[in-house]
Amino acid sequence: MDRTVSRPVTLGVVIGSRAFFSPAPCKQARDEVLMQLEKLDVRPMILPFEATANGAVQSIEDARLYADKFKAHRDEIDGLVICLPNFGDEIAVAELVNRARLGVPILLQASNDEINKVDVHSRRDAFCGKISVSNNFWQYGVPFTETTSHTVDIASDEFAGDLDRFSSVCRTVRGLKNARIGAIGARTGPFHTMRYSEKLLQASGITVITVDLSEMMHAAGQVPDDAPELKGKLEKIAEYGTIPAHIKPDQIRKQAKWTLAVNRWIEENQCDASAIQCWRSLQDNFGCATCVTMSMMGEELMPSACEVDVMGALSMYALTLSSGAPSAILDWNNNYGHAKDMCVCTHCGNYPKSFIGNTPEISELDVLGETIGREKCFGAVKGKVKAGEMTFFRLSTDDRAGTIKSYVGEGEFTDDPFGMDGGIAVARVNDLRRLMRFITQQGFEHHVAMVRGHRADIVKEAACRYLGWPIYHHGGDPEQQLSNPVCF
Repeated sequence: MDRTVSRPVTLGVVIGSRAFFSPAPCKQARDEVLMQLEKLDVRPMILPFEATANGAVQSIEDARLYADKFKAHRDEIDGLVICLPNFGDEIAVAELVNRARLGVPILLQASNDEINKVDVHSRRDAFCGKISVSNNFWQYGVPFTETTSHTVDIASDEFAGDLDRFSSVCRTVRGLKNARIGAIGARTGPFHTMRYSEKLLQASGITVITVDLSEMMHAAGQVPDDAPELKGKLEKIAEYGTIPAHIKPDQIRKQAKWTLAVNRWIEENQCDASAIQCWRSLQDNFGCATCVTMSMMGEELMPSACEVDVMGALSMYALTLSSGAPSAILDWNNNYGHAKDMCVCTHCGNYPKSFIGNTPEISELDVLGETIGREKCFGAVKGKVKAGEMTFFRLSTDDRAGTIKSYVGEGEFTDDPFGMDGGIAVARVNDLRRLMRFITQQGFEHHVAMVRGHRADIVKEAACRYLGWPIYHHGGDPEQQLSNPVCF
């Protein structure tokens, strides 16, 4: 299965030029941007230098040549990088994008002038040219991504960072626009918070594939005790964490069979992420939890959310796409004493082990185990999340507004103690009260996806600018705009 999250990014490269400006910077710009992409292991898509004058796009005919090239490779191209070493021909650039109709993110770069090289033969005027290109993009209804600075040297570290972030935006957009989310089991009756609209998701290109939990339990029960795949899965579970001595082999075997059945179904249905009815039917009728199944899939960059939280799974997938790292689903769960900007995020035990940061314990669900018997509840992955930067994100369908909405922000995990069982993450978020007020007043769920590192700007760019989903960026600077960003 060709999965977007592990697929190399391919970017179409365009050098924009205006015929009466010096052509010398065009070749240099081309060489420098290709070198930057090579360092990032990003595959470039570009015509040979000899295909157009100066290897640049500066006429309608040049635009046609590049549009034809890109259309022929539309399934490969994740985004476009348009570099303006001089003013650029804004009509040629806009026509290229309009004719190719790739519907992918665009990074628009403009080069710096040098103060001692602004004579008629040396000046670039890209500072102004970028505004002209962006004005035409607005007229054509084409969204694009800004560089950190209005103008920037292509060979600089700053532009390398812009390219790296943009590549992550492209991967996130492609992944979300074509996502397939598996929903394993029905929503547990009392959990109205897990309601969502499949039709709103489908309108954004996101498909939900469902299966009854009884079918999955039957498939797991049909796995022979001597199956070679079962032996391999048992070994993987044993290596994944520390299993207490009192856990019986039959409990681990049930968990391994369940994991095999889930993995096979996800592969057969080409799912990018999943959401599972994690309790309590599985425990009552099959005799195991599903936390370690979800944890191991998450570690392999196939996120899985509890409680058939399809929107949570999609939120996790967005964070994994943006970072290339395992994400987790958590509850905004507890205050931390009277610390205003701290809280505790928990879940029974499905965090990927690298998200936790230490080797976890794999044992029984605590709360449910006390109710129905711990022997039915093996499979919880327990551990406290290590300190470090984190990003949080939540998608939700708003049926009344007819849209998918979201919020994103950044904070940190701390080393502060908290004596609760299961998966524990003590978190600090600046101005936490404002965030909680937003969540409660806007009807968001108590589940939230998190990933290590700071990736909020990437998620916001992908979700808002290119997918057209309203987003609240907690702690971020709101865009100065007269209207909502256009989308494809």
